[in-house]
Amino acid sequence: MKVKVIPVLEDNYMYLVIEEHTREAVAVDVSVPKRLLEIVGREGVSLTTVLTTHHHWDHARGNAELVRLQPGLVVLGADERICALTRRLVHGEELQFGAIHVRCLLTPGHTSGHMSYFLWEDECLDPPAVFSGDALSVAGCGSRLESTAQQMYQSLVETLGTLPPETVFCGHEHTLGNLEFAQKVEPCNDHVRAKLSWAKKRDEDDVPTVPSTLGEELLYNPFLRVAEEPVRKFTGKVAPAEVLEVLCRERASFERAAEPLQPQARALLALQWGLLSTPQQK
Repeated sequence: MKVKVIPVLEDNYMYLVIEEHTREAVAVDVSVPKRLLEIVGREGVSLTTVLTTHHHWDHARGNAELVRLQPGLVVLGADERICALTRRLVHGEELQFGAIHVRCLLTPGHTSGHMSYFLWEDECLDPPAVFSGDALSVAGCGSRLESTAQQMYQSLVETLGTLPPETVFCGHEHTLGNLEFAQKVEPCNDHVRAKLSWAKKRDEDDVPTVPSTLGEELLYNPFLRVAEEPVRKFTGKVAPAEVLEVLCRERASFERAAEPLQPQARALLALQWGLLSTPQQK
């Protein structure tokens, strides 16, 4: 199983997963289809399927054009709002592409229909990988927009957090900001300090910080550490979902303070995320 990391837009990642024996390929979160097809051609593989984590424009907007450019392509996801969706997946469903197995994991929080994808090969030395979209990122997670804090806790800690401690491919390059917030939450966490230093060097060199591993995330990602005493102390809460809810609120305030948006930019962002609708044409 070979994974091509494809940076696109301002800070998004698309992925091309290649089954190296059959040369079949699966794409994850297509936002710039022509860029994807360039890499498909360069790799000499046959693209058959798109796995979409959620319906937001920066993860799904390329589906329609990709299907037009490549008829017969299958687009899969868990949310009917996903552009050009061929079939809706359900939690726990398993797929197979050659030797690659895919387990579909519903991970609501960022959106109600967010699906993460856990991939592995039997009897293979390559580690398994989870494509977590905006459910889990390096040292952070996506904003909670459509689900309850309890649902988000179950997605992060009980679903993703219990997977094998292997590779995580997330949807955005938000690592620096996430680690700066993590340092605010746990100023004495040596793992946070070391990862932040590493991420700054990667940023200076303009090199991606993905992938991560779940084993590492459990050491410095506050959203996976809601049961740890320093994180509870920071939030003033004990119940895991309540700790998570405060973390989300505090992270949002931290981001606003770091990079305030003008009202027009906030409206545009809300429109792009699907929180606002465009006026109906008469």
